[in-house]
Amino acid sequence: MRKIIFSLLLLTSVFLSAQETGSIAGTLTDTEMNNEPLPFANVVIKGTTKGTTSDFDGLYEIANLEPGTYTVVFSFLGYETVEMPNVQVEAGKVSTINVPMATTGVALEGVTVTTVARKDSETALLLDQKKASTLETSIGAQELIRKGAGDAATAVSKVTGISKEEGSGNVYVRGLGDRFNITTLNGLPLPSNNTSKKNIDLGIFGTSIIQSIGIDKTYNAKNYGDFGGANINIISRDYTGTGFIELGAQSGGNSEALGEDQFYTTDGPNWSGFYDSSIPDNPFSNTFTTSWDRQQSGTPINSNFSLKGGDSYYLGENTKFNFFAVGSIGNNYSIRQGVNRGSPNVGNGLPNSDFDYIKYSYKTSSTLMANAGLRLGNSHAFKYNFLLLNNSEQKLENYDGILDREDDAPEGGGFIQRSTFDRTTLYIHQLLGDHKISDNLEVNWGGGYNYVLNVIPDRRQSTVLPVNPSNPDGPKSFKLVSAASENHRFYQDLEEEEISANTSVTFKFKENEDEEFDGKLTLGYNGRFKNVSFEAVQFNYQFLDINNQPEVDIRNIDAYFEENPLSSGLYQIRTFRGTSSTAGALDPQTFGGDQQINAAYLSLDYKLSPKFTLLAGIRGEQINQTIEWNTTFDNSGNDRNELDSFELLPSLALKYAVNDKQNLRFAASKTYTLPQFKERAPFLFQEEINTDSYGNPALKNSTNYNFDLRWELFPTSSEIVSLGVFGKLIENPINTFLVVSAANDLSYANTGDTATAFGAELELRMNILENEKEITDAVLEERLSIGGNISYLNTNQELDSNKVSSETGLSAAFTNTEAPLQGASDVIVNGDISYLKEFGENKNFSSTLAANYFSSRLFALGSTGRGHIVDEGYVTLDLISKLQLNKHIEIGLNLKNLLNPLIERVNENAEGELDMDNPAIPGFLEDGPVTLLSYKKGVDFSLSFSYKF
Repeated sequence: MRKIIFSLLLLTSVFLSAQETGSIAGTLTDTEMNNEPLPFANVVIKGTTKGTTSDFDGLYEIANLEPGTYTVVFSFLGYETVEMPNVQVEAGKVSTINVPMATTGVALEGVTVTTVARKDSETALLLDQKKASTLETSIGAQELIRKGAGDAATAVSKVTGISKEEGSGNVYVRGLGDRFNITTLNGLPLPSNNTSKKNIDLGIFGTSIIQSIGIDKTYNAKNYGDFGGANINIISRDYTGTGFIELGAQSGGNSEALGEDQFYTTDGPNWSGFYDSSIPDNPFSNTFTTSWDRQQSGTPINSNFSLKGGDSYYLGENTKFNFFAVGSIGNNYSIRQGVNRGSPNVGNGLPNSDFDYIKYSYKTSSTLMANAGLRLGNSHAFKYNFLLLNNSEQKLENYDGILDREDDAPEGGGFIQRSTFDRTTLYIHQLLGDHKISDNLEVNWGGGYNYVLNVIPDRRQSTVLPVNPSNPDGPKSFKLVSAASENHRFYQDLEEEEISANTSVTFKFKENEDEEFDGKLTLGYNGRFKNVSFEAVQFNYQFLDINNQPEVDIRNIDAYFEENPLSSGLYQIRTFRGTSSTAGALDPQTFGGDQQINAAYLSLDYKLSPKFTLLAGIRGEQINQTIEWNTTFDNSGNDRNELDSFELLPSLALKYAVNDKQNLRFAASKTYTLPQFKERAPFLFQEEINTDSYGNPALKNSTNYNFDLRWELFPTSSEIVSLGVFGKLIENPINTFLVVSAANDLSYANTGDTATAFGAELELRMNILENEKEITDAVLEERLSIGGNISYLNTNQELDSNKVSSETGLSAAFTNTEAPLQGASDVIVNGDISYLKEFGENKNFSSTLAANYFSSRLFALGSTGRGHIVDEGYVTLDLISKLQLNKHIEIGLNLKNLLNPLIERVNENAEGELDMDNPAIPGFLEDGPVTLLSYKKGVDFSLSFSYKF
């Protein structure tokens, strides 16, 4: 019983310890009473007034101690006073001293001081990394705060070999993008919030709900086999300390948004982000109520407000209950402006479309998370997690210039305005259990229910052209618009429900001299049962009576429809299925289906010797993915497709402890990559101007073979130097490619037989300055530390246009016979330098300067004689500073993207191994590179304030 309560006390101490302070805790026992607990004894830090008394169970704790060396004095009336010198207190840790007391002197040879670290501290996570059999890297809440990472996507991008996709919360791991990664929350899978992606946008997970994030770049049998880049596991924040409430507020802005005279948004959505709109009655009569035109907004000031708190209670002698909750709401304004262009002409390098571009973006994020835990002694623990996320974005985009160099506004003067509201609501319920049946038998289980709703209600796009194409600056009208879909209103709903289950039984064997076990055998099961439902309706405005079309004010599109009702005969409204007279014209286009994955695994974690550890596993997965559709895009007569496969996935990890400070590691595994619903659905997605795409039902799995070798050195408990090399062989890699057709749409295919990736990673985390100053009641610290990582990657894949045509029926004409992998940067660098200065108890200043660089990476494969489309690399620089005034108040200043580099996407010239014999290639681009997209994000700045009760 004492051990149970003491363990809980240590956990409480861990979470109550501020990041820059530590604690001393332990148990006092009475040797005169057969080592029963000694209550009401005095425990004091010598030379100070800091102290406490032991409770009924002999437990004590002195919290919030500044790092340093102390002498602790234990006393009780009638007993010998015990003085323990040289007790080391470290930041974020609990130093444990268990002391026997007696009426006569007690020898203290058996008294040991141990240290327990915060679960979210950099030191604790580094210690876990050192001890673990796998190659998992973790980043905890302490490091997230220090580096100013506001969400999970930014946090993960600080890890070696990982870069963030611009404009989204998706990441590239070792050059492998979204389809190669898997995201889980507390070990249970998460759904996607976007039809275009396999993984949920990590940007929607604010760091206030995160305890740590584990990034496992090597595969082991307990994880799902749909893996090639990384398994990213978010651990939700827990709390087991005494009660607290904390209020937080943050305000700031973006230099680009504040630099504009006026900020504009779209009509309809409100400030909160909780908005939806249904298709009106009789839409063919143009009964829509929202405006086509932009709306003026107030001053674009970003803000965030949060409230969090937690507590824990003993419910009887052996039972403890704890809870934690956090709620927050925030908004963010930004502006992107620059150029946006279509594919260049092979002959002269001129882009087919050429726009000056500006996008106004207003985002909201609302979070509510709550969890509760119940621990029964040291044998049984239960935990429930609830998470509600609601994220939205209002986008108002203007495109001014050439729509089509051979058709619409060939001399310029065309104008497109698109207003989009995109909202995702995610509900997560999880129930987890851990049971220690005996010293060598444990049972763990978890179940989850996820529901995600993504809506795009009433997206509006208006397109006008010059009345006279040779006079681009003259009057505008709908007269020469060639396609009805250029002016439309669009409604989309995506629903995804998923039930998941994990269970495992672990048997420990071969007990050693330290009363630990050298062997651990785990048998487990994982299940995922997903249902996806997508439907969309688009109302296209087809303009008639071309000769009588009036002029249009591009800033007052509403006036055209107010002055010219449907009865004027100037236009009609139709869906892709037809006009109001067509049967079923309002039937939505749909796709959806079920995905079932049942998996069993067996793993062995065995210490072959004191230095050599083996982790071997085998996993079998049965995958069934059924997709059905009803769209106007597919005229083949097929409306159903099924993917059914069984995957047998071995994995091996070896660890050799060279000494107490060095490890050598090796890992190898086989995994697969599963096509996603969108990639297999024959539905035309028009999510961005100049970027239309549709799915390919003929897609099949890729197979991945993964290898890793790494050396690690841990000079101290808070420092690391590591060097690793890795390799991957991918069979039947999946890529996005340009279909050879008049529409120039994108699709997906197994574009070749094999792809390879080889690379090296170097990580360094060191303290370069450590000073301590002893004052009356504390030891003050001054510390300067640096951290950084660099990765080099070389990738290559075979491209086979004939393979695509024969397996899918789609026409491909790859410019090259070989290419890098999509999203692969040759070089990725992260670095930070941090400074901490303590002025007194609960008074300190900390500041971190963090930088990130990635070299250019492939966005899309080169096609029809054009070179690859490439995102150019750039450097970001952030400064994060915090000042703690006392134990209640903290203020912070964040400056993000200080260098404000140009973000640029280019179409390169045709270079390298060219496909000279493909008749579908008319020639090769030599007049590039051509800039397809460019803008600056601006500098983000914010001032934060928090008060803890």
